[in-house]
Amino acid sequence: QAVVDFERLAEHAAAFQGHDVGFCCLGTTRAKAGADGFVRVDRDYVVQAAELARAGGCKHFVLQSSQGANAQSSFLYLRVKGEVENLVQAVGFDCCTILRPAVLLCKRQESRPMEWVTRQFLGVVARVFPTAYSVPVETVARAMVACVLQPGEEKVKVLENKAIHELGKA
Repeated sequence: QAVVDFERLAEHAAAFQGHDVGFCCLGTTRAKAGADGFVRVDRDYVVQAAELARAGGCKHFVLQSSQGANAQSSFLYLRVKGEVENLVQAVGFDCCTILRPAVLLCKRQESRPMEWVTRQFLGVVARVFPTAYSVPVETVARAMVACVLQPGEEKVKVLENKAIHELGKA
């Protein structure tokens, strides 16, 4: 485990050396970081980390993105997620897996009242439609590991929420 300063990530290139697989779940919120900070964290830091990982020998990069990611979206969040997907694919990994989970169900240390209300509602909805609108973070983590342990033939594989649920149970 290495602690890095993302503002000076290039200085930490050694931390990215010698790993066959890279997992990236880096992200923030616009409310927490502002629009520019959100773009810097969710796109720029992720792409920089991917480039360093590739230069360090990483063959398979696994990126947690978001349901609805689309580089052409008029919504900043979805546009940035789509942009980072495209940029990470362009890095040239032997294999790139992109997971697009819906709303992540988890307990947070910080207070986000509207997100809490949404998670409570989606927790109830998930009992009826378990793969439609949400996914527990533990399921995403299991799916990320499973996609590496059970690689497919595709150079780029995109897993939507339902596929994340299925792979996360395997």
